[in-house]
Amino acid sequence: MTDGKIGVDARGGDAVATVARIQELEELGIHCAWLTTGSETLDALTLFSAAAMRTKRILLGTCIVPTWLRHPLVTVQQLRVLARVAPGRMRLGVGPSHKSRMEALGIDFKQPLTDLREYVHVVKALLREGAVDFDGSHYRAHVRTNDPIPNVPVMASALQRGSYEFCGAEADGAISWVSPGVYLRDVALPAMKMGAQKAGRPAPPLIAHVPMCVHDNVQEVRAAAREQLSGYPHQPFYARMFAAAGFPEAGETGQWSDRMIDAVVLSGNEERVAARLRELYGWGISEVIVTVLYPGPDRKQTWTRTTGLLGKLSRGRG
Repeated sequence: MTDGKIGVDARGGDAVATVARIQELEELGIHCAWLTTGSETLDALTLFSAAAMRTKRILLGTCIVPTWLRHPLVTVQQLRVLARVAPGRMRLGVGPSHKSRMEALGIDFKQPLTDLREYVHVVKALLREGAVDFDGSHYRAHVRTNDPIPNVPVMASALQRGSYEFCGAEADGAISWVSPGVYLRDVALPAMKMGAQKAGRPAPPLIAHVPMCVHDNVQEVRAAAREQLSGYPHQPFYARMFAAAGFPEAGETGQWSDRMIDAVVLSGNEERVAARLRELYGWGISEVIVTVLYPGPDRKQTWTRTTGLLGKLSRGRG
C-alpha cells in the first residue's frame, strides 16, 4: 500500500493506441494518466479530449505542455473544453522544455523562468477568475470570458532550486524528471517550502516523474537506461542538477554512471520497487508519475508487470 497518488505516462503508439492505454490504466485502478507534448509527439490535450469520452474516473494530466509552442490563451481554450467533458479530472503541467529542442525550432530560449512565471500567471487568472489583464515581457493577454474553471490545477516543471521556489510560491505543484530522490528530498522540497513561506501560503505538492520497470536483471536495466535516457546527463541544466545531487560525473563525462541510474530508476522485483516508492512518499513526495523503462526484448511483459504492480498499489493491495 502507498501513501500517495500513482500516475503513468501513457505515451506509446498512435492516437488510437494511446487512448486505449489510458482506458487500460483506468481499468487497472491507476489514479492518473499523463501525457507529454513535444515538437515531435502527439498533442496531449487533443488526446485527452478523446480519452475523456471513453473513461469515467481516471485523472488526466500533462507533464508537460511546452510554454514556447502555445500561447496561454490557446491552452486555456482547450482546457475549457476538457473541463466540461471530464469535470474535475484535468490537471495542467507546463514548462519551458529543453533549450536544445526549442532552439532547434528557432525559439530564442532566454529567461525561461520568467517565461514560465508569466505563463502560469495568465493561465491561472483565466481559470480562477475568467478574466486576465496582463502585459509582461513574454506575454500579453487581455481577455474576459466570465467562465471561470477553478478546479484545474496548474503545475510547472522544475529542475533547479529557483524553479522549485517559484512553484512553491505561485504554481499549484511542481513536476520533476529524472532527479535522484535525495535531490528531491534535500533540495526540491526545502526550496518549495521556502517559496511558499515567502508567498504566505502552504507548500503545494511535489510530483516526482520517475523512470521505472519491474525487472530482475540489473545489467539489462542499466543498459536500457543508457539507451532510452541517453540525452540528459550531457545537457548543462541536468548536469548541474546531478552535481547538486552528488553525481558530478554527469558533467564530467556526459553519460550515465551506474550509481546515477540506480539513484534515478526505480527497478527490481515487485517488493523492491514498492519499497522505493514508499521511500519517496516518506520523504514528502505527494505523487509519482511513472515512465516505464524497457529492458530486454519483451516490452509487453515489462509494461504488464510494471503497470500490474502499480494498479495493485493504487488499489491499496500492494
